[in-house]
Amino acid sequence: MSVAVALGIVLLVVLSSVVGTRMLGPLDLWRAITAFDPTDDAHLLLLNRRLPRAALAVLVGAALGAAGVVMQSLTRNPIAEPGLLGVSAGAAVAVAVAVAAFGIVTPVAYFGAALVGAAIAGTLVMLLGGVRRGSDPVRLVLAGATLSVVLGAVAQIVIVNGDDQIFDRYRAWAVGSLAGRDLDVLPAAAALIGLGVVLSLLLSRALDAAALGTETSRALGARPAAVWAAAGVAVVVLSGAATAAAGPIAFVGLTAPHVARLLVGSRHGRMLPVAMALGAALVLIADLLGRVVAPPGEVGVGIMVALLGGPFFVALVRRRRMALL
Repeated sequence: MSVAVALGIVLLVVLSSVVGTRMLGPLDLWRAITAFDPTDDAHLLLLNRRLPRAALAVLVGAALGAAGVVMQSLTRNPIAEPGLLGVSAGAAVAVAVAVAAFGIVTPVAYFGAALVGAAIAGTLVMLLGGVRRGSDPVRLVLAGATLSVVLGAVAQIVIVNGDDQIFDRYRAWAVGSLAGRDLDVLPAAAALIGLGVVLSLLLSRALDAAALGTETSRALGARPAAVWAAAGVAVVVLSGAATAAAGPIAFVGLTAPHVARLLVGSRHGRMLPVAMALGAALVLIADLLGRVVAPPGEVGVGIMVALLGGPFFVALVRRRRMALL
């Protein structure tokens, strides 16, 4: 199955690269990679715009899928997803403040502001959730939900009191979009998401034990507080980097873990790679469809993911019994 999933991702990357306002062919992509001609507009478009955008879609989807797996296992809550810990809200308010106070316009500046806000919000949630005193899923979720509401209100206050230009800049980021996020965002996103993925994979066995409950995991030799702290860092890095790169995108972190659990079971060593691949595929498909449904304009990937992911998740829950955490 892993070979089929990898081939599916490669096929979606090729489709994402050749489909757009200017339609290109797979042969154009092959020539751009193997015999790049800087005077060829098609080659420049493919290597400077579309391939980096497809790569960013893979990174964002994989990060959200991995973050969803870690969050659901950590909180033992089947509806947990990255936004529940206040990471998205932290990123949103940081971008709102940065846009209103400093007038930022570049993707890198958005990336930096959102990542800082996500990290601060994630740290606050872990402290308010009492992670230093041990694992408490209910307390952590309540802290995340409360902080999300407060930060959302702060972001609205900042934007409402700004001028129309500030509102437009913030709105373009807040709907979730990969447009304009290419080579200048890709290296930082790849580094941070790669770090989060490695940390998540290293925690696979600890998360297997954590999913059994605090007392059982402690009896098996695990240290719940240390696992919570490390997993919390992984969630903040993964979802913060993804949100910074593409704006808030819902449903990927919720849907991908459930589908992965149905396909390969609940062992994190197998579930994490599958959830990352499914998340990448969902974001690639959403971004691809967003470019063709309303030409010559685009629909943001965050909107398309919600349109695709919402009905799919409802159908999944209605047709099959959701796997227990």
